[in-house]
Amino acid sequence: MSIEKMKSELSGTAAMKRLEALFDEGTLVLVAPFAKSGSGPAEAAAGYGEINGCPAYAFAQNSDVCSGAMSVAQAEKLKKLYQLALKTGTPLVGIYDSIGARVDEGARLMTAYGELLNLSGKLAGIVPQISVILGPCEGTSALLASTADFVIMSESGKFAIGTNGQGGSAASNMEQGTLAVCAKDEFAAIEAVKDLVVMLPQNNLSDAYQAEEIPAMSGGDIISAFADGGSFVELFEGYAKSVKVGFARLEGDTVGVVQTLGEEVDADACEKITRIVRFCDAYSIPVVTLADSKGFSCIRCASKLTAAYAEATTAKITVVTGQAYGAFYMALAGTGASTDMTFALEGASVSPINPEAGIIILCPEKLKTDKAGREKALAEFKANECSAERSAELGYIDSVVTPGELRETLSGALDMLSGKRETTLPKKHSTL
Repeated sequence: MSIEKMKSELSGTAAMKRLEALFDEGTLVLVAPFAKSGSGPAEAAAGYGEINGCPAYAFAQNSDVCSGAMSVAQAEKLKKLYQLALKTGTPLVGIYDSIGARVDEGARLMTAYGELLNLSGKLAGIVPQISVILGPCEGTSALLASTADFVIMSESGKFAIGTNGQGGSAASNMEQGTLAVCAKDEFAAIEAVKDLVVMLPQNNLSDAYQAEEIPAMSGGDIISAFADGGSFVELFEGYAKSVKVGFARLEGDTVGVVQTLGEEVDADACEKITRIVRFCDAYSIPVVTLADSKGFSCIRCASKLTAAYAEATTAKITVVTGQAYGAFYMALAGTGASTDMTFALEGASVSPINPEAGIIILCPEKLKTDKAGREKALAEFKANECSAERSAELGYIDSVVTPGELRETLSGALDMLSGKRETTLPKKHSTL
């Protein structure tokens, strides 16, 4: 077959159309475009180019060739891409659409799968990885896709570790916290990748791309009070809805955002926060935490969240927007979190001990009264000992701000923290 005919056949495939939609027009350069799997072409297209001006590598399984089934030839092509991403420190996007594996290739294919999983593990924390599920993705392919930092899935996709045909819907994966984004269709999924890539750095040694500053929106929620207008990209929206996480821009720079929404922080919420904090720390993205919660409901997961904040050496700023007492305050806003700066909005309520415990310690005589008396004592303790102003006097927070001052306050603090350098004792990793 002539080179021209091979190019012509490749150009009309689903995989090529997806890569062309992902990359900026005219920037896509293919890697190993003529690789063969048996007598036919390899079941994936791969290449590099720019996504909204950001260099990236990407592959797309080709459902038009053997339904995208994984083969040794396809694995070798993907392996080449992983190696290039590792060598150059460039993000990697994988688009999955495959009925499974070429089982006739046996042990050779299993070895190739293992090499891909190993390479994905090596890339973790060095370059961002994004998986996009646009069709079937099951078994070992699902395991490989799930090792990415973020998984984006269209509603028509299927994503499951099992191969019995059960489960794997976009809705169930969103509820389980597997998906960073659930997109309505293929077009929306690819657009979600583009929105996310521009928020992230090329690798763990580079800064995130800076965008043109857009003034914050007036009104709206607290994130809108400080973030550049329309810049917030929410992740894991359908999972652990008592907290909100994602990325935003502040005067053009990327920050990670964690917002607790006034409810108890349960096990799923702890995991959701831990994942975004650890990712931000790996890539030195500042973390802005908006704290308001009734407290933790799970000791085991709370300890993991606490460790994530304590270990993170990236810039960390917490703003108490509602109430922050006891263990919750210590983990997200106090010395346990090792925050660089902690602020509180006017009207916030802050204390390193729970008010219920506070009245037992400081005024036990008031507990001898009836229920109404105890409630009055609790309200007085909160008003006198837990106000934002009192907390600033006692050093629990650094300052009290209004929503109108928040953008300028955070911007100034992050400017001062841009040169932060913090070393830790050498170790392989934590045990939490």
